[in-house]
Amino acid sequence: MSFQAYLDTIKNKTGQGPEDLMRLADAKGFSEGGKLKASVKAGQIIEWLKADYDLGHGHSMAVYALLTGKRKPGD
Repeated sequence: MSFQAYLDTIKNKTGQGPEDLMRLADAKGFSEGGKLKASVKAGQIIEWLKADYDLGHGHSMAVYALLTGKRKPGD
């Protein structure tokens, strides 16, 4: 599955696109300006997305990659 396919599935399941997820992570204190804070670990993002959106590990890791800047929409 491509990175963009993960993002598309997340949007279909949750109604939240990449920009929305970045804003939500900022609001939760995990990131600032859409960039993950250095103190935040992948497990915290996985727990948050599982609890709030029932996302699995792979989809949560896609959001983590988005927040770290390792991947961008369209990749």
